[in-house]
Amino acid sequence: MTSLPPTAGTAWQRCQVTLKRTAYEVRTGGGRSLRCLCCALMHRPLVARSLIIALIVGTLLTAINQGNVIFQGDASPALAWKIPLTYAVPYCVATVGALLNSRAGPA
Repeated sequence: MTSLPPTAGTAWQRCQVTLKRTAYEVRTGGGRSLRCLCCALMHRPLVARSLIIALIVGTLLTAINQGNVIFQGDASPALAWKIPLTYAVPYCVATVGALLNSRAGPA
């Protein structure tokens, strides 16, 4: 069951934020519901799916790009920011892709 889109300027029930822009449709236990951007970003299934994607893709990219340096033991301090960034990029891409796919249109 899909909730009706709230009208512009009404307070969003979940977080009491005034919805002025796009709503996002997320799956819930009782069907589907509309959320504001902040609530959609914190939706547990979206976060979990993005984390799994980031772990898989980030590990593969780290192995491809930095594997030889890590296995040789010649790790430089630059890897302290390169490796987390290698995991953060796929997380952001997966999250943005999911949000763009779940847009329900203007309020």
